[in-house]
Amino acid sequence: MTKSPKPAWQSTGMRVIALVALLLLLGSMGGFLYNQKPFDQTSPSEHPRRFIPNTDLNPYGADFFLAQEVEEWKMRKTLEMAKAAGIGWVKQQFSWEEIEPKKGQFMDERTRRPTWDKYDRIVSLCEEYGLQIIARLDRTPQWAIRPDAAGYQGPPQNFSDYGDFVSAFVNHYGTRIRYIQIWNEPNLWYEWGNRIPDAREYTELLKIGYQRAKEANPNVYVLAAPLAQTWGDTRAPSELDFLSQMYQAGAKDYFDILLANGFGFAYPPEDPPDPARLNLSRVLLLREIMVRNGDAGKPVWFSEFGWNASPASMPPDKLLWSRVTEEQQADYTMQAMDMVRQWDWVGVVCLWYFRQVGDITPDRSDYYFRLVDVDFTPRLLYQRLKQATAELGVAGPGYFEETNPAVTTAGSWRSFSEPQASGGSYLASGIPGSTLTFTFRGDGLEAVVLQDTDMGSFAVTIDGRPANALPRDKQGRAVLDLRSAAPRWQERVVVAQNLGSGVHKAEFVTADQGGRQAIDALIVRQDEQPRWPVQAALVASGLGFLATAALLGREVWRLRERGIRD
Repeated sequence: MTKSPKPAWQSTGMRVIALVALLLLLGSMGGFLYNQKPFDQTSPSEHPRRFIPNTDLNPYGADFFLAQEVEEWKMRKTLEMAKAAGIGWVKQQFSWEEIEPKKGQFMDERTRRPTWDKYDRIVSLCEEYGLQIIARLDRTPQWAIRPDAAGYQGPPQNFSDYGDFVSAFVNHYGTRIRYIQIWNEPNLWYEWGNRIPDAREYTELLKIGYQRAKEANPNVYVLAAPLAQTWGDTRAPSELDFLSQMYQAGAKDYFDILLANGFGFAYPPEDPPDPARLNLSRVLLLREIMVRNGDAGKPVWFSEFGWNASPASMPPDKLLWSRVTEEQQADYTMQAMDMVRQWDWVGVVCLWYFRQVGDITPDRSDYYFRLVDVDFTPRLLYQRLKQATAELGVAGPGYFEETNPAVTTAGSWRSFSEPQASGGSYLASGIPGSTLTFTFRGDGLEAVVLQDTDMGSFAVTIDGRPANALPRDKQGRAVLDLRSAAPRWQERVVVAQNLGSGVHKAEFVTADQGGRQAIDALIVRQDEQPRWPVQAALVASGLGFLATAALLGREVWRLRERGIRD
C-alpha cells in the first residue's frame, strides 16, 4: 500500500522548526566565540599598582652579622651568595657603643682610626653587590647607659644622646643608607635595661630619633622597632598591647614604616590570627591596630621572619620558637612569602637569618634558622629562595614604581620623598649621562614623570633603538621632554608601542646640562595575542546566522501564503 505524500504545509513547517533550531545553535556559538580569550592562554595578569609607599620593591631581605666578620673574603662570599639568591636588602646592626665610644668622639683611641671604618667597609661592599641596607641603631655605650641597667641592653639615660647619634649617623652616610631602625624589641625587659618596658618611653625615644634623622636628611625613612611576639606579662608585654599604647602616646607622627616580627613557630602560614596564639598571622592584628589609629597609609616590613628547623633531639626547653622539619621550613617560608606579598601594605621581608659567623653553636635552637651554614653550605631554604627569585628583575604587564627591582640605575640618582609622587617618592638626576634601565616583558611602555619649568629631558632607547612613540631630535634620538610651564605630577607619556612579544630593555639617559630629570613610575602594556582564528570563526558563524535567518524568513512567508490560499 503506497503512503500518501505529506501535505506541503507540514513539510514546510518541519523545515521551519529545523531552521529555528539551527538559528539558535549559531547564535549560541557566536556568543561563545565572542567571549573567548586567545586559543593558547589567557592574557597575562597585571602587576597591580601599589599605592602605599615602600611596598613595590624587592621584597626579599635577610638579617646579617657582617660587623662580626673579621675576614673580608667571608663578607664578600656572604654578599655574593645573598645576591645570587635574589636578596636585595641587608638588615645590619650598627652598634652605637662601637661607633661613639665617648660622647661626641668617633675615633678608636687604640688604633687612632675612625670608628666608622669597619661599618664604612660594610656599606661599600653592599653597594658593590647592589644590596640596600636597613640600619638597626641600638646598643647604648657605657658612658650613656642608665646606672640601673645591671649589664642589660637598654635605652640611654638621656634620650637626647641617642638623638645626637642618630643625627651623626644620618649625616655620615647621607643618601647611602636611607632606612634606619630606631631600637629593637622595646617590649622586652632585657632590651629595656632590665626594667618593665614602657611604650610611652619608647615613643619618646622614637620621636627624638625621628626628628633628628629628618633634620639631617628629610628623605631618610624611619622604621619603628619590631616588637617581640609575646602572649604578654609584666616583663614582656604583648606586642598588640604595646603598639596600642604607642599610638596612645602619639607615635603615629614619628615613623614611616612599622617593623614587625613574623615567626611562624609550630604553625603553617595560613594559621588564622588569634591574640592567644603565636603565629605569623598575628601581624594582621598589628595591622588592625594601625588601621584603627588612622595609619592605613603606612607599610609594614618584617624584621625577622621564618620557621626554626631544630632537630627532633633538641630539648623542649630550648625550643624558644618551636620547631618544624627543614622541608617544612622551606615550604612554609616560601608559601608565607607568596601570601604576604598579596597584602598591599607589606614591603620588605627580612628572613631570620642569612648566615652567622660561628658564635651560635649547634646546641642552640637559633642555630637552625640559617639559610647558609658557617662554611657557606647552602641549606634547602636557600635553594628554594634562589629558584623563586629567578624572574624578579623582569617586569610583566602592569604598574611599577621606580623602586621595583626591574629598575636599575647607573650614574648619579637620588630618591626623594614627595606625597604628590606616585608611591610617595620619585628618582631624579641632574647629571648628564646618568642611566635608568627598566627590563620588562610587554608590547608597550609608558613613563610616569614629573614635569616642571626647570626639568630637562631623557634620550630613550628600547633594545638599543630610539623609542618609537617619542619625537626625534636633530641627532635622531628619541626625546622625552619634561619641561612644562607649571609643575605636573604623575604625567603619563607613551614611550613605545607595538614592540612585539619577548623581553625588552628600556634605557632613559639624562640628556641635558643644568636641568633635572625624574622618573616616578613605569607602566607596561600588553596587547592581547592575535585572535584571528576566533574572529574568523565568529564571522563564519555570523554569516551562517544571517543565511539561516533569510531561509527561515522565506519558509515562514511560504507558510503564510499557503495559509491565505487555503
